This record gives sequence, C-alpha cells and structure tokens, in this order.
Amino acid sequence: MCVGLPMKVLEAGFGQALCDYRGEQRTIDTILVGNVEPGQWVMVFINAAREIISEDDALKSLNALIALEKVMQGETDIDHLFADLIAKEAT
Repeated sequence: MCVGLPMKVLEAGFGQALCDYRGEQRTIDTILVGNVEPGQWVMVFINAAREIISEDDALKSLNALIALEKVMQGETDIDHLFADLIAKEAT
C-alpha cells in the first residue's frame, strides 16, 4: 500500500517543484501533473506529484495522517482532527 502525502509547492521549475510537507522540503517530480505554481497543493506518492488538490483537501489529508500517527503512539484524543466529519449529520 502506498500513502500519498499532501505537499505545498514552494518553488516550481520545469518538471519539478520544491515542496513542503510539515516542515520537510523535498524536490518532487511534477511531470504527471504538468505545470504547478507556488502555493498550490499536490498529492505526492514516492516523490512524484500525482494530482493537484485543493488546500481544503490537503488539510483534511494532513489531519488524517496526523491522527494516524497519534493512534500509532497510543493517543486517543483525535476527534478535533476530524471536525469536518463529526460536524456532518448522518444521512
């Protein structure tokens, strides 16, 4: 299984971009998504951007990954990381 990381584009060049994931900067291949601009968010798998995503979707994904880390450390206070889901009414 491969987990994608939402990363924010800091600088963009031909076929690559410098991106940030929670304070860690990496050079990412952007050939599959085309030109990206600083400030955009991309979903990254194995150092390659696979999709340009909205900031809202990026933050939801980041919160889910943070929640997973917390659960793996034995923490159970993660509801605040899923506020968008908890606030929804069941349909």
